[in-house]
Amino acid sequence: MEDSRPSVRLRAALAVGTAPGPGFIGKLVERCAIEPDFSVREMLTWALTRHPASLTVPALVREVRSERAQARSQALHTLSKIGDRTAWPAITRALLADSDDEVARSAWRAAVALVPEDEKPGLASALSTQLGRGGRETGLSLSRALIALGGEVMAQALRAAATDPDPRVRAHALATERLARDPDSGFEFAIKEAKRAAVLDGPGQEG
Repeated sequence: MEDSRPSVRLRAALAVGTAPGPGFIGKLVERCAIEPDFSVREMLTWALTRHPASLTVPALVREVRSERAQARSQALHTLSKIGDRTAWPAITRALLADSDDEVARSAWRAAVALVPEDEKPGLASALSTQLGRGGRETGLSLSRALIALGGEVMAQALRAAATDPDPRVRAHALATERLARDPDSGFEFAIKEAKRAAVLDGPGQEG
């Protein structure tokens, strides 16, 4: 896994996932924090999912508190793939609002995958504070997370955000509502139409 060639590191991660053992977990987690190649990182995550959650989850939970953004992001991504809800308490509001977009996006996906039913309203509220943030990919990730929550918790959060004084927040909330109703409409179209409605109508009005 220290080889300079990504193809060699990829094969090493594949081998570890194919024949998992507790002794590999620390190295896999450590490598996730520094691995530059996306395909290799995905294989590292897959290899971790092949190990018992009772061993991997505690190591990954420690990693989400790392000072290194990639370590936090990849640990959150891996937790979302493992799907063990004992990791839910590690998904803090600070992570959901992380200043690094990749970390925040990973936190949103992990939160939606791990949230207990009775925690969904609080999660929807926390996610709605990030509306209007970032560029296309970040905005789309947040919309998808809110839509994945679904139901009345999503609807309430979006209704509240649709009255926000910030037109970017209103537009993002309206675009998410449109996407939830019509997933085939496309995010760019939804956000364009929602921006027009948010600017013309102002807060507190129907878009």
